[in-house]
Amino acid sequence: MQSATIQAIDRCHQSSEPRTFGVVTNRSSRSHPPTAPGSSAAGVALVVAAALVTQTGAAIAYQIFDRVGAQGAVFLRLLISSVLLWIVFRPSVRAITTKKLPVILGFGLSLGAMNMCIYQAIARLPLGVAVTIELLGPLVLSVVLSRKLSGLLWAGLALVGVLLLSGVGPSTDGLDPVGVAFALAAACMWALYILMSRQAGREFPGTQGLALAMVVGALLAAPFGVASGGVELLDPWVLLIGALIAVMSSAVPYALELASLRLLAAETFAILVSLAPAIAALVGWVMLGQALDVLEIAGIGLVILASAAAVRSAQRS
Repeated sequence: MQSATIQAIDRCHQSSEPRTFGVVTNRSSRSHPPTAPGSSAAGVALVVAAALVTQTGAAIAYQIFDRVGAQGAVFLRLLISSVLLWIVFRPSVRAITTKKLPVILGFGLSLGAMNMCIYQAIARLPLGVAVTIELLGPLVLSVVLSRKLSGLLWAGLALVGVLLLSGVGPSTDGLDPVGVAFALAAACMWALYILMSRQAGREFPGTQGLALAMVVGALLAAPFGVASGGVELLDPWVLLIGALIAVMSSAVPYALELASLRLLAAETFAILVSLAPAIAALVGWVMLGQALDVLEIAGIGLVILASAAAVRSAQRS
């Protein structure tokens, strides 16, 4: 779940007018600088910890792909996450009017499709590569929203990075094209998810929009997940792993990110989030044995640099 991340990146394009986006309520879009000497270091540590937990959750999900498939794993994640959100935030179904229904459907479909696509990509690509390609979604959106010519430079830099990830290194014969297609689809869905998160934040108070959208996402994934996982989805061990994935991919990182946003400026937070591909590559190497060659590491580095530069450029605009 990238909602706290979306809020910070979105602030880099907005004025100081108070707004709510998706899951954060009654917070001004003004950045809040650290108030204590050690708060910056603590904020950085929280962002890094959130990324580590998120990518570790993805690596754990990979472990049950052989039993329920990628779609079965993502269905369990969305289903359990929706139940947790519903219990904690108790969204009002009566708040869904005819006018607001398309917003919730669009928000939920983009959320569900984003997760389904990235899990299919993770099943076929190294974790760090999949997350790097997915980052192109918010990167391109950031470039478009900034409306600056320098954004073309950052987009070009990211393109070079992706080309280096294309598998021309000595340790690989090339990336799985289907996996790349799924990762690119996830990037597109992440960009759409950001836009729908904005609209949902305007239409629904607090976390109501996100909780309702998560249900829609789970319903979208249900037929694919059931077809992929079958009766294995009812296995107690698989359910336990699914619950762990849901908590590690949603609840824990979200709480850590919100805590870090109270200590860091939004621009700093968004730049730190750009390190996600590097952290994913590290987790993939340690937990899944997915070693990358020099060119692939360089490609990830270029995409991270382009993403951080695009965020900084958007803030200055």
